[in-house]
This record gives sequence, structure tokens and C-alpha cells, in this order.
Amino acid sequence: MSAAKTIVYGIPNCDTVKKARVWLEENGVPFEFHDFKKAGVTAALVKTWLKEVSLDALVNRRGTTWRALPDDVKAAAETEAGAIALMIEKPSVIKRPVVVVNGSVKTLGFSADQYATLFA
Repeated sequence: MSAAKTIVYGIPNCDTVKKARVWLEENGVPFEFHDFKKAGVTAALVKTWLKEVSLDALVNRRGTTWRALPDDVKAAAETEAGAIALMIEKPSVIKRPVVVVNGSVKTLGFSADQYATLFA
């Protein structure tokens, strides 16, 4: 049986992404890293995630990227189409990291306890 394919989506300079990557490396979990800034995200990818996590969970409304947005853009992001367009244009607004194992979103963000359970 082959090992699970784990992809960590995020941006390299994000503290939460750094913690997640360090935890995975220290615990011997092989993973690929997908850099939002360099590789971007597609509508198809975001739609796939939205089958498994809510729009509210995926859009980070506490981050500096969100707070800097004009009110009309925030209002447009209340719809799925508007939020997807925003995530493609400004991937920093996505809660990160998005951890996908074998094509399914397993977790958003980082919690050592949650990762220990997930990758046990």
C-alpha cells in the first residue's frame, strides 16, 4: 500500500504554515508544499475544497489581508462566486495551511494535537 499523498497549501512566510511544515517534517510525514504566491490557486481547486469545508471556514476574516479590503469587496465575498474570485486574486485571504490528504481537505490551520491525531 502506498503512503497517503499529503499536500500543504499556504505561503512560506506565514507563521502557522511554518509551524505545520516543521511539525510534519519532525514527525516524518512526507508532504508536498504548494505555495499560493508562486503557484496560485484555481477556481476548480477552491470549489473542490468547498465540497468539504464551509466558505466561512476557508476565508480568513481575521487576517490583515481581509481587514485591508474595501467594504464592497468584503460584501462581494459573501457569495460563493465572489469569495472564490477573491481567493484567486488574493490567496492570502485563504485560511492556511489547507492540508489535503489523498484529495480530501483534512484540516485548516495548525494544531499539534489535531495533527497528531490526523497523522497517527
